[in-house]
Amino acid sequence: MAPAPSDVIPDPPADVVERLGGALAEVGIPLQPARVFAALLATEDGRRTSAQLVELLDISPAAVSGAVRYLSQVRMIRRERERGSRRDVYVALDDAWHDMMMQTEQLYAPILAALVVARDSVGARSRAGERMQLSAEFLEFIQREMDAVARRWDDYKAARAVG
Repeated sequence: MAPAPSDVIPDPPADVVERLGGALAEVGIPLQPARVFAALLATEDGRRTSAQLVELLDISPAAVSGAVRYLSQVRMIRRERERGSRRDVYVALDDAWHDMMMQTEQLYAPILAALVVARDSVGARSRAGERMQLSAEFLEFIQREMDAVARRWDDYKAARAVG
């Protein structure tokens, strides 16, 4: 079922999408996921189907598929079923940065475990072992700090909603 003309949300300006996507790619997000996220973020309703993203970004369906898989894994978007259709709609999460950055446990746990095993293998008192221990302590520190940041962010959002 096609939306009524009044329900059609215009695409964001291409230069906005490309500038934002390029900035995200420069800091390490793969290019196509960066462009897809930029397009969703800059679209008024934050929603687009795969076909709409293909057209908007002039990329292949496979590129969209890979990009949305990446963005879903890092919790920056979610997939919904379009009402009355079998098509999926990809939605930018309003608080995507928070959700992505608060995944410290999932991100750091495997690295921490590997660092501990490696440290023990090379010897905790060796120079390499000391470097690995310092790395592990840094990641543990970051996890604690991110928990505190998340609490402050929640307080900020609550105050923002009231004000």
